[in-house]
Amino acid sequence: MSDTQARSPEQIEADIAATRARLASTVDELVDRAHPKNVAKRQVEQAKAQVFDERGELRTQKLVAVGAAVVGVVGVLVMIRKLVGRR
Repeated sequence: MSDTQARSPEQIEADIAATRARLASTVDELVDRAHPKNVAKRQVEQAKAQVFDERGELRTQKLVAVGAAVVGVVGVLVMIRKLVGRR
């Protein structure tokens, strides 16, 4: 005798109801996670984590690295513009 035959219709209905409840909960969680405000909030928190450490202090090494990269890109763009302007 298999498990399916040993269960009563009431047990099967209870299993279906429990599965339906779990699915509804999962769908609600996915909708909440995909909501634009929640996505934006997570992105802001990730950006803050890049700039501030666990104690709320600035991560100066990262800021210096980002600043140097920005200066480097601007410098390259200025050089390219000057080279193209000579022709």
